Amino acid sequence: MSVQLDPVACLPDAAVRPDGHGQRHALQLLLLALAAVVLLYHATFWSMLELWSRSQTFAHGFLIVPISCWLAWRQRARLAALTPRPSRPGLLLLGALGLAWLLADAANVPVVEQYAATAMLPACVLAILGWPAVRLLAFPLAYLFLAVPFGEVFLEPLIDFTAAFTVTALQWTGVPVFRDGSNFSLPTGNWSVVEACSGLRYLIAALALGALFAHVHFHSTRRRLAVMAAALLVPILANGVRAYLIVMLGHLSNMRLAVGVDHLIYGWLFFGLVALLLFWLAARWRELPLAPTLPPTLSPTLPPALATPPARPGATLRASAACLLLAALWPALALASHRDDGAALPAIVLALPDPPAWRRLHDAAPGSISWQAPYAGKPALFAATYARQDGDGAPVGLQLHWYARQARDAELLTHQSSPYGARWTALAQRVRQVGLSGGALDVRESVLAHGGERLLVWRVYRQGGVVTARPVLVKLLLAQAKLLGRRQDGADLIVFAAYDELAPPPRAHLQAFLRAALPVIEQRLQELPHGP
Repeated sequence: MSVQLDPVACLPDAAVRPDGHGQRHALQLLLLALAAVVLLYHATFWSMLELWSRSQTFAHGFLIVPISCWLAWRQRARLAALTPRPSRPGLLLLGALGLAWLLADAANVPVVEQYAATAMLPACVLAILGWPAVRLLAFPLAYLFLAVPFGEVFLEPLIDFTAAFTVTALQWTGVPVFRDGSNFSLPTGNWSVVEACSGLRYLIAALALGALFAHVHFHSTRRRLAVMAAALLVPILANGVRAYLIVMLGHLSNMRLAVGVDHLIYGWLFFGLVALLLFWLAARWRELPLAPTLPPTLSPTLPPALATPPARPGATLRASAACLLLAALWPALALASHRDDGAALPAIVLALPDPPAWRRLHDAAPGSISWQAPYAGKPALFAATYARQDGDGAPVGLQLHWYARQARDAELLTHQSSPYGARWTALAQRVRQVGLSGGALDVRESVLAHGGERLLVWRVYRQGGVVTARPVLVKLLLAQAKLLGRRQDGADLIVFAAYDELAPPPRAHLQAFLRAALPVIEQRLQELPHGP
């Protein structure tokens, strides 16, 4: 029996060598480069592990790495049969990722550091083994990115969706409910959608399981994408149903059930049932594994013009050495950029004269506002409450946090578990343009709530002499300052006013105060030391 094979269709398998010594040597060099990346960026990878251990939302990270290794191990025979094809784009990608890691390290953006360090592993595979190996290991390498603790940015939208879904479902079933942000009240009791109720942990777990299930049981792109889409959408909707059922269970039992530990138990049981149902339905459309396209007994001998030329001797070794040098460059530069982080700074006392037409109130004076925005480290502080000299309008609070030099966990912008304090909840946030005497200024506006009280907060940042409401720009300016040895000073300027929930927000009052106070604050900040 004769077998007719299309030589062009067999090109991906044409890079097989009769002798496996070169492949084994290349794999050893690749493992050495991967181990070097893990060691050089151990602090970044360790920060990921710490988040896995202390957060149930990201605990799946402990499983992602061994699963990725197992998936790669399944391809060991095909990987060993590939001829190494070192790739210059892989080295360029590794360099770009190292630069991104350096900028994120200087600006203290851990999630970007973690993604960049994780992406260096596929970049090393590309640089040392080439595109055929990357295509073969595409899913195991991509699956590693699910180990990066990311998703907290979706907490607020998920909380808002869950609260809206629950309230709407309650209204449809005839239960009277009053909603105030993520809090809502029923005749039998009060409920609140908090971080644990957002469904983020269910969503991330379902995404990790769905990606693995789709890869193992399907081979068509369309069906894999369908399973992934279901793994994203079903947990969001199911979490809304879960929240509604728990509230109804508490309401019907007169707050005797689903209000304590059983609240979480019911939630996980419901999620487990939903996940089982989802994957049971998906399994009904699973596809059988594809038959090998080229059995070993039928391997053809390709014409010399179509055969893949062997790699030049030493190319893999040079690519591995370049990977090691590139990987080691960025931590060395990062170490140099942090050389002054622990240096002692002189104590700075912030004192501001009263803005024109405004007078400072004593802390115990009627109308003084006691709210304090959280901050990191030990910046120079100034906090005061002001009232107009003509007595018009409510008092306005001012808080100023100034950092002469910024380091990790002691900087202008850093993660806060309670960014507005334990008492207040954010109802709305946006960037608003405010007209001042010197032109328009963007401010970050937040409306905070505590019961019937409201607090209108405007916030701007001053980093290296640049006033902005954009956190991304603040981080980029800080990274630039650290890497170039320029001024790192930064200030967090907050003005706020309290009002009743039935009254309109006092934006005009804050605008008048900011117009009078900003020149005074700017002059004082310019007088402070601005050394690198």
